[in-house]
Amino acid sequence: MALVKRAQGLGVNIVLGQKVVALDTSDSSRARIFTEPVGLSGSRVEHVADLIVGADGLWSRCREFLLGQKDPPLPTGDLAYRIVLTLDQIQDPKLREMVSNPAVHFWIGPGAHVVSYSIRGGTMFNIVLLVPDDLPENVARQKGSVEEMRKLFVGWDPVLTQFLECVDTVDKWRLMHRRELQSWINDQGNLVMIGDSCHPMLPYLAQGANSSIEDGAVLGRVLGHITTRSQLPSALRLFQQLRKKRGEAIVKQTFKQRDWFHMPDGERQEQRDQVFMKYLGREVDCEFPSAWYALIDGPKHCNELTGQYRSCPEVQPWLYGYDAEKEVEAAIAKGGFDVGYESSR
Repeated sequence: MALVKRAQGLGVNIVLGQKVVALDTSDSSRARIFTEPVGLSGSRVEHVADLIVGADGLWSRCREFLLGQKDPPLPTGDLAYRIVLTLDQIQDPKLREMVSNPAVHFWIGPGAHVVSYSIRGGTMFNIVLLVPDDLPENVARQKGSVEEMRKLFVGWDPVLTQFLECVDTVDKWRLMHRRELQSWINDQGNLVMIGDSCHPMLPYLAQGANSSIEDGAVLGRVLGHITTRSQLPSALRLFQQLRKKRGEAIVKQTFKQRDWFHMPDGERQEQRDQVFMKYLGREVDCEFPSAWYALIDGPKHCNELTGQYRSCPEVQPWLYGYDAEKEVEAAIAKGGFDVGYESSR
């Protein structure tokens, strides 16, 4: 809502209940979008703009228009069980205390991991279970079996399995990804892709929404330096220079994080666990098996990674230390739209 109110305050006209059915970007001086009402009868409406921003997510139609062909998302091999519990559903006093005192909790194991955290001021609990994908082909989401879900975590930490006993309904979501695009902008310089339409991410670093906001911040800042319309194509090229490498690096890091979290039992898993134990209570001086955090305190429960954290020195500085506005201003200072600039990643 904050973004909506800010956009409306700047004069943005937000139109709901419309779907994009066609784009015409052949005229470099103008781009046209054609929409029709969703689920209602109505005539096609033409919208004319200097620039189309394709921010239409994983199932992006704008991406298909850019490529000139169908381009469905690809399965990653994982799916997510998504659960939200209210305090009323949780009777155990210790579990209720965990929910009422907001924190993030992780459990990792062979082929799967779980992340949970409190929401709504500690009155609700969000649990996401990441497991191997067994959905039928061409099905992206469906109702899940609670019993089937519980069986996947037999033998895991009793705290986790107690939470799962509180669940009465669950959905399964296939986790999808995309091939890297050669370019996020079209040849005419009047269409640009951002967010999940060009760099969708596994949720294992919680960077999907964040990186999309970074895209928007950089694009807005770059466009803010335009003084003539003729600069638009150059401005979009600068945006791509600043964002494409970073966005795709985060995508790769999410797959690497999955590898760390989902290791089968064996020698590599034992080496990973030794790293976890080695740095309990110590500063981390290597790439840590979790780019999210490094532990100071020990695990509270078997299989659970929780406690107070320090940063992974290999990943967190570039992942969390990014300043979108500084990136743009540094690029402009080095020559604006005419000189190449290498992003800090």
